[in-house]
Amino acid sequence: MAGTIRIAADAMGGDNAPEEIVKGVIAAVNSLKNISVILVGRQKEIESCLSGQSYPEGTISIVNADDVISMNDHPVEAIRRKKESSMVKALQMVKNGEADAFISAGNSGAVVVGGQGIIGRIRGIQRPPFAAAIPTKSGCTLLLDSGANIDARPEHLAQWAKLGTIYLQSVMGIKDPKVGIVNIGAEREKGNSLVQETFPLLEDLHDKGEIHFTGSCEVRDIPYGVCDVAVCDGFTGNVVIKMYEGTGSLLLSEMKNAFYATFLSKIGALLVKKPLKEALGKFDAAQYGGAPVLGLKSLVVKMHGSAKAQEVTRAVEQCVQFYQEDIAAKITEYLEKS
Repeated sequence: MAGTIRIAADAMGGDNAPEEIVKGVIAAVNSLKNISVILVGRQKEIESCLSGQSYPEGTISIVNADDVISMNDHPVEAIRRKKESSMVKALQMVKNGEADAFISAGNSGAVVVGGQGIIGRIRGIQRPPFAAAIPTKSGCTLLLDSGANIDARPEHLAQWAKLGTIYLQSVMGIKDPKVGIVNIGAEREKGNSLVQETFPLLEDLHDKGEIHFTGSCEVRDIPYGVCDVAVCDGFTGNVVIKMYEGTGSLLLSEMKNAFYATFLSKIGALLVKKPLKEALGKFDAAQYGGAPVLGLKSLVVKMHGSAKAQEVTRAVEQCVQFYQEDIAAKITEYLEKS
């Protein structure tokens, strides 16, 4: 798909807004061609962040929005009542054809409610999931749902398996992604009723050649890249991600404390600094950007609430890849054939 890709960014969403959002957007327009970003939020604050920065003329614009949806706002009420918020105005721009994609580090529930209510679902999509990329030893695993739908039915997980497969094939170039269902054991008979009822649906999709289902995957095996797509309900997925991130953060902190504990350990730290940095860099979730909400008519990407500039830049890159590969059209085509 040709032409300039227009991305509406919720400049006020997240813990580090608008500074890190603006910083990440500037880096994106300086490194990518044929994109423009509309920063939606409090104009004076955004202008202050842009002041003195260098970027190609015409690639960044501002749409003023005085209101903000906070992390504590009730999602449905916030979308309904805060019509002048940065999130709602940015989503409306996508709906009205003024932008091609939307990114936000704001209230997750509001992103889901706004995405479905304002932009709308592709016909046939039951519950759009968050599809978060988790760093692994072999690259990354797409975990869905990672928090959009706390409760789910077997048919939802089966549909997410196919959505994840389409996304990895198109955006990440994985020809035959392996699909696993998150479980408490590798054995076929393990798991709760949701897992047990979903299993035959995934096996059926595998038999039809629509997915490459490899069975159960235990959470401890996900970091080793045992599967490319891991499906589960949003509650489980969100717990997995939070535990994954918390453990990673703790290990990094403890390693730093150990390296700087004594004079000899400091010398050792200098000797291993470069290879260690490269190895740990593979497990930095920010390099994969945000979690797209798969199954909407246009792209919506939810970043971490604590997103810094690197994650914002990567989220913009995701939008470009998603748009160029026309993922929404591929999902629509699959549903029409089903």
